Amino acid sequence: MTLKISLPTCSSIQIQETLRPALPVVFGCKDYRDQKQLIERIDLVLKKSGIEQLFVRLSLEEHEAGSAGATITEKDRAQVAKQCSKHAKRSEQVLRCNVLRSILGESFRGMSKRLAECPLFRQFCKLDELEMVRVPSKSTLQDYEKWLSQEKMKRVLDALTLALGDAEKAAEMELKEALAMEVAYVDTTCLKANIHFPVDWVLMRDAIRSLIKTITTIRRHDLKKRMPEPSSFIKEINSLCIAMGTTHRKSDGKKQKKKNLRLMKRLSNTVKGHAKRYRDALDQEWEKTDWTRKQADMMLRHLDNILDQLPEAIRQAHERIIGERQVRSEEKILSLYEKEIHVINRGKQGAQVEFGNTLLIAEEASGYILAHELLEKQSPGDAKLLLKHCSNLQEVTKHRLSAIGGDRKFSSIATNKLLAKEKIYNALCPVDPRELSKRIKEEQRLKIMLKRRAQSEGRIGILKNVFLQGTPKAKGYKNRAMQVSWAVLAHNLWIVARKASWKEAELAPLVALAA
Repeated sequence: MTLKISLPTCSSIQIQETLRPALPVVFGCKDYRDQKQLIERIDLVLKKSGIEQLFVRLSLEEHEAGSAGATITEKDRAQVAKQCSKHAKRSEQVLRCNVLRSILGESFRGMSKRLAECPLFRQFCKLDELEMVRVPSKSTLQDYEKWLSQEKMKRVLDALTLALGDAEKAAEMELKEALAMEVAYVDTTCLKANIHFPVDWVLMRDAIRSLIKTITTIRRHDLKKRMPEPSSFIKEINSLCIAMGTTHRKSDGKKQKKKNLRLMKRLSNTVKGHAKRYRDALDQEWEKTDWTRKQADMMLRHLDNILDQLPEAIRQAHERIIGERQVRSEEKILSLYEKEIHVINRGKQGAQVEFGNTLLIAEEASGYILAHELLEKQSPGDAKLLLKHCSNLQEVTKHRLSAIGGDRKFSSIATNKLLAKEKIYNALCPVDPRELSKRIKEEQRLKIMLKRRAQSEGRIGILKNVFLQGTPKAKGYKNRAMQVSWAVLAHNLWIVARKASWKEAELAPLVALAA
């Protein structure tokens, strides 16, 4: 007998705590004790704020959605419940591993190693230790970062903000007081993409290298067609790139640059022809390799992506170098692999133009990030972004927001009207210098908030350079946006844990024990 049985809901799942050996008492290293205290505070915030339970519930919802309507026997119901319980326990580990990795600033490989080495980290991440020590591998940790969708991660972030604004919840988390959330400071930055600086001929070099490496991989799996040694093409393009990079030192540099580009174009078309032959051969004769059809299709998609863009990359380089004509930013190929990045004109010394996505953050006076957004498309302007996020800020602060500060890019007629309508103090820097001078003399609050606004640059630096480890390594907009969300969550937990009011541990017995 078979029945359609719904999976157990989150409320019916009981996660059994695993027995773990007690951590040893460590003396002689204050940094370790401080780190241990910080991790213990984060553990308390995760439990008492309710975001760990929310994360598990959202994970189970996605798990149930993937198995909805599954036909199982009554006999298998216990097994299904066991799988749900296992998924819930895994979700707890996912949340904690991602948060800890962002705080430590580790790579996936480095984090796996740190978990294997440190009992403190394994205890925080709720990893089993009785029968054997089993830690997630680097590939598993990479999968953990994509555990929830971006929309559900936003719900987790908003839930933490709402919990910190509640006095009772704050007391349970042993905070001195609830997060005030009366003032917000907004700012934008460019989150750079992990790409080469898009000099026109560099795209041609990247395309040739990618195609030759793919051809080499196909040949290594026993599918070969007649062609010169693939490594010879790599040597040739490297030589041309070296020559191209030294043309500015020569008196006839422009002429030499055009000559080198023509040689690059000829080489690109030659490699393109070989790649097309291998692409067609793999599509028709993939059984000769030791690949499955799915693996062969993955290689075909990679080849198609490069081959489709190579003609435009050649045209783009021709227009710029030989034709000496500018190519509009919206028409440029900035990367052969990243589609959702843009040319962002920052107008700053040393960074006139950057390549990536606009990131908006709104922070509370203590540095806690109330809201953020990584834009997929070109930014419509800082003022319009503020108009878009003002209602969200009011919602997460439970309409306690009384002032907003920011630089003059956020100031406009529309934003001034909106803030006046919402009865929010307008601490945005006025565009008109005369108005700015007048208001600073008359309003002490504006002067204080404009001075505090400079700290937002430091907050952006901490988020980007510490929690995002500089340039995010994730591929694709969705994965980069998810990486930003995890970084913001870890940053906020770090902020809260450092500001918590904790009772100092009684060290006298430990000192006596050490003596």
